[in-house]
Parts: sequence; structure tokens; C-alpha cells
Amino acid sequence: MGRAEKTESISALRQKLSGARSAVLSDFRGLSVADMTELRTLLRKSAVEYTVVKNTLAKIAVAETELASLAAHLEGPTAIAISRADPLAATKVLATWRKTRPAFTLKGGVFEGKLLGPTEIAVLADLPPREVLLARLAGTLQAPLQGLVTVLAGPVRALAGVLDQVRRHKEKSA
Repeated sequence: MGRAEKTESISALRQKLSGARSAVLSDFRGLSVADMTELRTLLRKSAVEYTVVKNTLAKIAVAETELASLAAHLEGPTAIAISRADPLAATKVLATWRKTRPAFTLKGGVFEGKLLGPTEIAVLADLPPREVLLARLAGTLQAPLQGLVTVLAGPVRALAGVLDQVRRHKEKSA
């Protein structure tokens, strides 16, 4: 690889990483070409770009960016999954796919500017989707209000019951 090709490769990787909300590094040793193709297809469906990188060039590419902390994980065969839209997309797909492939390992990554290890990536992958989390938050915020409405409605309900009993009593005596 000539100097011009290396410079072009570094700038291309830097451009890919510039708008990334998350990036996950993985070791792909022991995977077949069919496995890699399957993984790339799954990632592409989630709008995640998966690229095999040369460590020395990747270290240069991330050196002066917000993803500089990734350089610590750039050893051995490395591929990087870059997510621009949904920051959890790459972690979810890679962690799920990894469960059936013991040879595939996650090295680390960056999520919203924070360096993550393999265990932290697995924890992020187990998070429910954003919509579910928002629904849980809405339910949590609504619960005290619902309890207040129930407590305030109690005396009115009791009064209605007493009035109904008085009406029945008057109907029987009349």
C-alpha cells in the first residue's frame, strides 16, 4: 500500500467516524466469509457500517478526534461498526449475533463519546428500545397522579353509594 493510498484510507476512515454516534470494535478471527457476509447484511439493515481496518491507519485516523480513546483497543484483527443514526444499533446487532458465534469477540467501543469495554457494550445491548423506555418513564410519572385521582374520587364514590342506598330505602318504604 503506497503513501497516497494510506493517506486516502486514513481520510476515508476519519470521514466515516466524524458523524458517528457510536463505534464498536470487534475481533473477527475464526469467522468464515459467509459469517462475515451475514453479519454485514444484519448491520446494513440497521444502518450500521461495518469495515475491517488496519490498526496503524486507524490509530492515525482517530488520533485527533473525539474517538481517540479507541486507539487502546486497536490491536489484532479489527473491524469497526459505525452507527450514525441510532447509537445502540451497532451494539444490539453485534451482541445478539455474538451469542451464536463464540469465535467472535467484542473489543470495546465508544458510545456518545464515552469509552466502553466489552461488558458495558453487552449491558447497552440489553437495554430495551427507546420507545419502551419512554413508555416506562411516562408510566412512572403518571402513577402518582393516578393515585391522587383515586384517593380524591373515594369520598365522591362513597357519597354516591350512600345516596343510592337512601334511594333504595325510600323506594321500598313507598
